[in-house]
Amino acid sequence: MSTYMANPEEVDRKWYIVDASGKTLGRFASEVAQILRGKHKATFTPSVDTGDYVIVINAEKIKLTGNKWQEKEYVHHSNYPGGLKTTTYEKLKDKNPELIIKNAVKGMLPHNNLGEKIFKKLKVYSGSEHPHQAQQPEELEL
Repeated sequence: MSTYMANPEEVDRKWYIVDASGKTLGRFASEVAQILRGKHKATFTPSVDTGDYVIVINAEKIKLTGNKWQEKEYVHHSNYPGGLKTTTYEKLKDKNPELIIKNAVKGMLPHNNLGEKIFKKLKVYSGSEHPHQAQQPEELEL
């Protein structure tokens, strides 16, 4: 009996559409990361991208518990002296609500080349419209 190792050529990828309205950010992001990584499949292989594509709609309707809208900060550094930039999630929600979900999911993926490939399969949109109708995504309830 040998261990099954998936090949990138034989991976069957599906497209899923997920609605983020009313969901808590961390729990929602962890479930999306598992689908992107492919851990829900029996053919999961840690060193191969076996996951599916995920389209997230209504990103502006995501929830954060407690006072995180005012207290939690998004931190970015430009790698220049004095280049530290911080903004609260409340301001980030008004400016770019897709970035909130993207950052949460990216932090739950592997921090290597495989994680970058997996992250490219995530599509996030602030409204309920998306340009991926041709892929015939299946609705997924999380």
